[in-house]
Amino acid sequence: MSEEFEVRGKVGMDKILYDRGLAKRRKVLGDSYVDRALANVNDFNREFQRLVTEYCWGEVWGEETLSPRERSILTLGIVAALGKMGEFANHVRGAQVNGLTSAELRAVLIQIAVYCGIAVGADCFQVAERALSESDGR
Repeated sequence: MSEEFEVRGKVGMDKILYDRGLAKRRKVLGDSYVDRALANVNDFNREFQRLVTEYCWGEVWGEETLSPRERSILTLGIVAALGKMGEFANHVRGAQVNGLTSAELRAVLIQIAVYCGIAVGADCFQVAERALSESDGR
């Protein structure tokens, strides 16, 4: 399997953003997650995967005003507020990669619970505990 899919005629800055995004995506989410996502690329979802890699990871996460740690905290809050627990689990693991401790993650989740509601906070704690225990090898 190729590490990346065809960027479909993209050259110059788009290619630079894509490559930077692919590297950042791999660093935060891990090779196995990215490999699975790219292995499932087809004609229907190809442009979405390009958009995610190029703009989300290359343009936004690749911009250095905020640290990866700060971006993780911000992303956890946003994704929790949207109730997207699959993405929340991915970003809990990414937050660990970006240096957040369990105590810091707990503090983020408590703030999410206060601002987004206890039901969202409960979901976030359940998802985070599962993600943390998987990464601890339990």
